Amino acid sequence: MDALVRKMAPQLATAPVDLALLLPGGRLLGPAQAQVKLRFSGWPGVAALAAGRVGQVAEDIVEGRTELQGSMRAVMAAAAHLLPGSPVHAGPGAGVWARLRSWLGHTRARDARQIRFHYDVGDEFYALWLDPRRVYSCAYFEHPDMGLAQAQEAKLDLICRKLMLRPGERFLDIGAGWGGLLLWAAEHYGVQAHGITLSRQQFAHVSRLIAARGLQGRVRIELRDYRDLDVAQGFDRIASVGMFEHVGRVHLPGYFARIRGLLRPGGLVLNHGITAGGLDNAELGSGIGAFIDRYIFPGGELVHGSRVLRALTQGGLEMLDAENLRPHYARTLWAWSDALEARLPEARAALARPHGAAQAEKLLRAYRLYLAGCALGFEQGWLALHQVLASRTDGKTHSGPLPGAQSDYPFHRGYMYPAH
Repeated sequence: MDALVRKMAPQLATAPVDLALLLPGGRLLGPAQAQVKLRFSGWPGVAALAAGRVGQVAEDIVEGRTELQGSMRAVMAAAAHLLPGSPVHAGPGAGVWARLRSWLGHTRARDARQIRFHYDVGDEFYALWLDPRRVYSCAYFEHPDMGLAQAQEAKLDLICRKLMLRPGERFLDIGAGWGGLLLWAAEHYGVQAHGITLSRQQFAHVSRLIAARGLQGRVRIELRDYRDLDVAQGFDRIASVGMFEHVGRVHLPGYFARIRGLLRPGGLVLNHGITAGGLDNAELGSGIGAFIDRYIFPGGELVHGSRVLRALTQGGLEMLDAENLRPHYARTLWAWSDALEARLPEARAALARPHGAAQAEKLLRAYRLYLAGCALGFEQGWLALHQVLASRTDGKTHSGPLPGAQSDYPFHRGYMYPAH
């Protein structure tokens, strides 16, 4: 064990924040008043930290084998320092086993269970740290001084502008969440809005909002898988926000093909989702991806932005515009993390009501590490967030705003970012 201690000492000494380890047996390594303290119940946890397996360290914290003290911002500064290298290039790639795992991991029944594992943790818990509309995706900080609620509304409006929503159009929101985009599109752009979700709690929440706002004739929400949705007339516009990460990389061409089938010729679709920082890894290395898969998003898979465009093209859509909002998501996640840290007793109580005290404690530890860890990941460029606008071309070379446009897209960005 002395070798582990000797290995850790230089790392602690050069850390950007004061870091101390309370080792098994009671020995303290590092300053007594450190900003971040880790108390280990066994040597395997120390070995994991020394090896830079931060995902295993996070699991030990969640399971109570290691005790963590310190602010989440200080903890993440220490975690970034202790990593042996970038986790972008260490995750599993697109080999035969990864493809088989992706294929088998995304049946309708399994996807429904995995979605509910995360999104049905408890509405009361999410309401404590999300904005009032409960928009659970990357915000758009149009101005540096924007608060989270403003930035989420700016993101909703940006999506609607990119899609060029008009009154009376048929609009589909795949993975509608707690209804933020669905209701914004109906109330601000006058569309006929149709949302689908696999989360029972989100479905119930959005149903209540529709009734409370008197939108029954203009907004509809269904508890339905996107693969089971069928319409006689195609939708004019489709949005998918924070959903395609759950599809599975081998299913992405089929996912985009299904969207094409739901979209009328000439119509537009916007896909907003997290993408990988590396070309081939489906998750982050150093055990980070495995931690997220176990405790937060089972079955989640990420692909590089270039692979999104490939799958979109294989699905029969034409890419029109792509935008990376990566630092916006870092700021969004820090806002969520800070909000959760400010209300830990309430969050613990909210989780305990449906899950019991012991499970609530585990969930709270996991979410604290997840939100702050993801904020770090987006800051560092290990993860990205892309909005991709695409169309189903109509084959009519003399229709549209320009000859050869073959869609409603005007082939300029002026309408997306009007002058203020």
